[in-house]
Amino acid sequence: MHWSEKIANEIVRRSPDKDEYVCAAGISPSGSIHIGNFRDIVTSYFVCLSLRKLGKKARLLFSWDEYDRLRKVPVNVAAITEGFEKYIGMPYAEIPDPYGCHATYAEHFEKEFERSLKSFGIEVDFRHQAEMYKSGAYKDEIIHALKHRSEIFDILDSFRTQDSTEEQKLNYYPVGIYCEKCKKDTTTITSLSDDCTKAHYTCACGHEGDFDFTSEYNCKLAWKIDWPMRWKFEKVDFEPGGKDHASPTGSYQTSRIISEKIFNYPAPYFQGYEFIGIKGTTGKMSGSSGLNLTPETLLKLYQPEVILWLYSKTEPLHAFDFCFDDEILRQYFEFDKSYTAVKNGTADERTQEIINNALVKGHEINAVPMAQLVSFGSVVDFNPDMLETIFEKIGTPYKKADFEERLALARYWAEQCSPESLNHLLGYRNFEKYEALSDSEKEQISLLYNFLKQENSDLDALNTELYAIPGKTMEFSDDKERKKAQGVFFKNVYELLIGKEKGPRLYLFLFAINKNDYLPLLDFSTPQTEKEKALFLESQKRKEPQEEEKREVEAIKPQIEIDDFDKLDLRVCRVVNCEEVKKSHSCLKLTLFDGIGERVIMSSIKKEYTPESLIGKKIIVVANLKPAKLAGVKSEGMLIAATAEECGCKIIFVDDSVPEGTAIH
Repeated sequence: MHWSEKIANEIVRRSPDKDEYVCAAGISPSGSIHIGNFRDIVTSYFVCLSLRKLGKKARLLFSWDEYDRLRKVPVNVAAITEGFEKYIGMPYAEIPDPYGCHATYAEHFEKEFERSLKSFGIEVDFRHQAEMYKSGAYKDEIIHALKHRSEIFDILDSFRTQDSTEEQKLNYYPVGIYCEKCKKDTTTITSLSDDCTKAHYTCACGHEGDFDFTSEYNCKLAWKIDWPMRWKFEKVDFEPGGKDHASPTGSYQTSRIISEKIFNYPAPYFQGYEFIGIKGTTGKMSGSSGLNLTPETLLKLYQPEVILWLYSKTEPLHAFDFCFDDEILRQYFEFDKSYTAVKNGTADERTQEIINNALVKGHEINAVPMAQLVSFGSVVDFNPDMLETIFEKIGTPYKKADFEERLALARYWAEQCSPESLNHLLGYRNFEKYEALSDSEKEQISLLYNFLKQENSDLDALNTELYAIPGKTMEFSDDKERKKAQGVFFKNVYELLIGKEKGPRLYLFLFAINKNDYLPLLDFSTPQTEKEKALFLESQKRKEPQEEEKREVEAIKPQIEIDDFDKLDLRVCRVVNCEEVKKSHSCLKLTLFDGIGERVIMSSIKKEYTPESLIGKKIIVVANLKPAKLAGVKSEGMLIAATAEECGCKIIFVDDSVPEGTAIH
């Protein structure tokens, strides 16, 4: 049974009589939607499909959390505009689009993501939270939360490690007001009417005013109250989230209690999910502004079905990689194998379930081998007509209509991510390589040349001859020696034709490509020309490594003894909780489990990381550093991070398999 079907069965077991089940997902449009966030909606989508498979009516509800505040300016936004920091504290839906092509900041990134959703055939019931809040849809829920603010405070406080005071409880409000003057949430409620409908507030900008929750709606509940409020409002049955939300002190655990005790609604079934990895270098795709790993970017490399297949075949709490190296060719091969088995009726039940989740209605898949599209396509400059001829010659008569979609993806991957995988015939005879060959090896090249000049050699005859040629010039004592010589011969041919030690299957390559294009490269019966010398020298210059701009590196500090190093107690800790500190503009407060117990450290990483992104991660901490008070909080240690102008402050994370408390030696 597919993992999404197990979840669907549990949802129905919990609420067997519902007319319609709601599977929710939500993303804040703080910037381009990353592939990791995409797992949120895909997980709910698969559960929706499984509920429908059970004969149930199911709706995929997607919330744009656009009424959240801008916390920091993304790198790609900062690269195109100056002074955007002035909007920090304003809701995304009321900030201008830095790119100038949409009405608001939120709309720009929402539309970018929605375009990619159409490619996956995912139908979504959208909720725009700015519209919901500003329309007054939640006014009763907001007033209800205000009336129960004392109980909400106690619930939140039960998850904190730091003791609170009665004054903090008295001054706690679960809602923030966006100032009517500066439009930011830098406000403080100073008083609230007995019926919890009217408040007085002050703002950091100097403005103060009165606010009526029954008729004014430029306010928003805090995240851990907003989330359960919307569960009840939308009657949500299922919602996934990053594994950090599911930790013992994570957002879901807190919101679950608020949902049940404050809003009298059973929390929906929750499924945590692991983060997505990237494997291989991204080549030219990584410009100075950084690679934007959105679903839209991935669709330049992967067909939508292959992306959905990767998510579908991987349990939510397991990680997987999107590959920018040649592993992507293996992924296509595995997808094609599974897809073909399903199409032929030979697939097992699990494979059928995985593939069925990945299919996009109205989009036909033709499993033309991606590796061949890269290998042969690069030789003919990805010309579809010439490629069609090649496929015809090698006995796999794919037509242009079969492979044009994949050919564009193959070309993009080869040129942008893996230019070294491109196979172009040399524009000159490689005399340097030829002269380095032994007499026997030169004779082998001559034999190949003479064989290829024949008019009527078929594919099987060519393949047989390629393996036989080394034995015509050498004697072997055993098969191992023979195979080694054959490998050397193939390598020599590749280097003479494409200047690389490896390439496409040689017999297919030589049979498919026009002989007149490569035969001259194997004929060394005439001397090297001046033009060939010039072309060779030019090619060598292109291979010379470019001198990289040197950056200043700090000088090595004076040497120490091993005993000095041993004084440091470096150990692995897991981030149990992370939160902002009101009194500090730069620090985050991290609660850590060090294998023995919990400790709190303060770290000036607020500009680099959000609290949610750190929960559940494992880091290295100087555990025996003398405690110090920072922003009124006792800090018991210091995390290890790398700091440079090029990258800012980056925490050194530890593999999840390393136990908490492990010493670093």
